Amino acid sequence: MGNLKDVNGNAEKMTNGNAPKFHESKSEKAERFKSLYIVYFTLFLQSLGLAIAMTGIWPYLNKLDPSSTKGFYSIIVAANPLGQFIFSPLIGFWTNKSTSIRVPIIASLVIFIISNALYTSLDLIEDGVKYWMLIIRFFTGVASANIAVGRSYISAATKVDERTHALSMASLAQVTGFIVGPLLQALFTTIGDGFQLPGGMMFSMYTAPGWVNVLFGAANIIIFMPQFFQDHNIAVREQMFIQGKESAKETWKSVKLDHGVIWSLIFSYFIVAFNLVILESLGTPLTMDQFAFSRKETLKWNGILVGIGALVSCIIFGLLPRVSKMYKEIDILIWAGLLVAVIGKILYIPYRNDSPKIALDREYIDVNGTVCYYEDDHPEVLGCPVSTQPWCQNQPALGIPEFVIGYFLGVIGYPIGVTLIQSIFSKTLGARPQGTWMGIMLAAGSMSRIVGPIVVVGSYTSFGTGWTFGWITGFMMIPIVLLYVLRHRLLMDSPNNLDIDMVNNNPQSA
Repeated sequence: MGNLKDVNGNAEKMTNGNAPKFHESKSEKAERFKSLYIVYFTLFLQSLGLAIAMTGIWPYLNKLDPSSTKGFYSIIVAANPLGQFIFSPLIGFWTNKSTSIRVPIIASLVIFIISNALYTSLDLIEDGVKYWMLIIRFFTGVASANIAVGRSYISAATKVDERTHALSMASLAQVTGFIVGPLLQALFTTIGDGFQLPGGMMFSMYTAPGWVNVLFGAANIIIFMPQFFQDHNIAVREQMFIQGKESAKETWKSVKLDHGVIWSLIFSYFIVAFNLVILESLGTPLTMDQFAFSRKETLKWNGILVGIGALVSCIIFGLLPRVSKMYKEIDILIWAGLLVAVIGKILYIPYRNDSPKIALDREYIDVNGTVCYYEDDHPEVLGCPVSTQPWCQNQPALGIPEFVIGYFLGVIGYPIGVTLIQSIFSKTLGARPQGTWMGIMLAAGSMSRIVGPIVVVGSYTSFGTGWTFGWITGFMMIPIVLLYVLRHRLLMDSPNNLDIDMVNNNPQSA
């Protein structure tokens, strides 16, 4: 094997045929891990920003503008990932060219704060409020493009044998946001329509999420100040040591990319992200139609369901690094991640003999011949609206047990899929700067959330549950077949545990 070189290019002799041992000083390792924790918090915040308002957008829109349709609602849902889709590769490229992730992150957080502040002000807008909500959700998505920066940094600031664990913790941070968000939204239902603040702004169950995001966003900017955060890049040093290269660029250029594997993983990530579309875009209208829930019941029960599901995901994220040491990552991904999620969607195809409760139109004529209107949550108008969805009369109802079990199977599949795809993807890219590639992967996930709401909500509104979940099931089978065929090119072993001596090296170099 010959002699190895340390990160300064100094040759180190082999000892008894074994690789020489180096170590990272405790203080530098502590600083590196502190920077990772700060990035984890940023990922948590972006998930919180999405999840805390996710279940409330449709009823809030319906309150602000009762004439709004589910079609326009799906466009509003899609606006968030559209912003993320456009800006993820751009901010990833910016990160690759920057010496620190601080400026790209802070710029995105400023956009996040402004967008959420405007969300709390929608009650003040009299005309075109639905278009303002559309614009606000777009820029919230622009802000969330910093997820690509965070994932790229995690890949740079971890050694290969730390990578799966670190990405699991990153995903855990995001899922924790999905736990806290819906639970806070469910808690905020106790506020109801709330009260007016000085200046005419409202503090209600709909606007409270925006206020929370503003406060957390400001705190996030503070902890990215130089006093608290410094960049660290250990991944390239590890590979320089392993390969005996003289420079970082020489190191990552020596590893040729397998583009077939890379694009297959990106497509698989698209499908895994598409799995979230069901609850994100269709969960609220589905439960209101199929189970005749009121707005308040929908916010409450969907919030609790998402919160419990996210707690289950947390457990899976905690176990995944250990399980990955026992079995091949690609096998876990295919059979415990993707396949389980597919089974969950099969359960959404209704088979019962009874139909969902039919909702009447709000308009009715009383005994005196006067045209009257039912209240929004009147029992007569709750259920499946046959006037806009004719299939309500002849398609079987989706049962609550199938809905809940199918949801939790998706909950099991999602954390496994999203973590292991990112881990395998990062290891495939090697020590090269990953900002742009991570941005492209995140953009693929965003694209599924752009296309998904429009296609899924449109399909559900026009054709109903059976046809919609039938084609979704078939679509989600594709990455299983694709990755199974390519699995022999995805079996990567982590190098032996190599501790790199960073004591005499500037952690900002290379």
